[in-house]
Amino acid sequence: MTTVSEPEFRTDPAAPAGVPSEARAAAAPAAAAVERLTGVQTLTFAKALNLAMADAMEADSRVLVFGEDVGTLGGVFRVTDGLTARFGTSRCFDTPLAESGILGMATGMAMGGMRPVVEMQFDAFAYPAFEQMVSHVAKMGNRTRGQVRLPLVVRIPYAGGIGGVEHHCDSSEAYYVHTPGLTVLTPSTVADAYVMLRDAIASPDPVVFLEPKKVYFSKAEVDLDALRARYTAEGAPAGESSGGHDDGGQAAPSSTIGTAVVAREGTDATLIAYGPSVATAIAAAETAAAEGRSLQVVDVRSLVPFDDETVCAAVRSTGRAVVIAEAPGFASMAAEIAARVSERCFHSLAAPVLRVTGFDVPYPAPKLEQFFLPSVDRILDAVDDLQWED
Repeated sequence: MTTVSEPEFRTDPAAPAGVPSEARAAAAPAAAAVERLTGVQTLTFAKALNLAMADAMEADSRVLVFGEDVGTLGGVFRVTDGLTARFGTSRCFDTPLAESGILGMATGMAMGGMRPVVEMQFDAFAYPAFEQMVSHVAKMGNRTRGQVRLPLVVRIPYAGGIGGVEHHCDSSEAYYVHTPGLTVLTPSTVADAYVMLRDAIASPDPVVFLEPKKVYFSKAEVDLDALRARYTAEGAPAGESSGGHDDGGQAAPSSTIGTAVVAREGTDATLIAYGPSVATAIAAAETAAAEGRSLQVVDVRSLVPFDDETVCAAVRSTGRAVVIAEAPGFASMAAEIAARVSERCFHSLAAPVLRVTGFDVPYPAPKLEQFFLPSVDRILDAVDDLQWED
């Protein structure tokens, strides 16, 4: 008779302060169940995600959360903290370290009418599940001519800025946006963290939800009652959307899916960013303002479907554009944005569209990441290169 020992859990040197370095099985129980916060609150990005899942689970019994360490530990970044205590182990539970199995199980559950929300813990940990994602999750709706749809969400903490090592700081969005059939979202603000995750969970189609790790503990004041008012009693937004690369497949106006936003007004040039790069773009715009230059910032936030209308209107208003992203630049989302803007705004451009991205190398060691990531200085250098007559 073979004795099966308890599986070892990944330990992670990039985890925030307070995360045990011992095996996850020995981790202390998660904190008290998620409290019902109301009104105006100062929340972290991580807490907004936590409340979005809790509210969706409360509104719809078909919603469940599972993945690596999301139950007892409450997630490496505590994003699922308290969900197991509140909803029980049948609604929020830990899985083995088998990403392909996690997504395969989620696919079957979604086919059976559930709305699973799975966490892959870190960006590069999701790669073992890529075959499931590309061969089944993205194609099931098309394969069945729309008769079988997969309302599931794959949460992936991604990108750098936390001093992590390789396999913990990848910007892997290009793999997903290149796969027709997937909706790909990446919020950058606390309010969007809540609303976009609720919209993702309500979507009838699969959503890859990329969470920028370095903003997990950023804070902002939000009106939770106003955010919750967007949703019906069933927990779904007034409009649902499906993913894909069809420019006409935009979400209903009430949904954030398929919509970009202007994060800062400006008149001289447009900075186009998403996820972890939005805050850097805004910081660059603030520095430029002190030097007498007005830079607009657009937060793409929905990578697929892509909001050409908002992005291109912004670029046409300034005539110059710089695309900013942490991922390596070759064959990237930044390259796609630059191409779309160039094709649609050619006669409005005063200079070529430029990009500020990560370099085309594997993610560097923690002490070197500051040189790899887009910075205020690199962005402003690109702005200076936009063929100004003066």
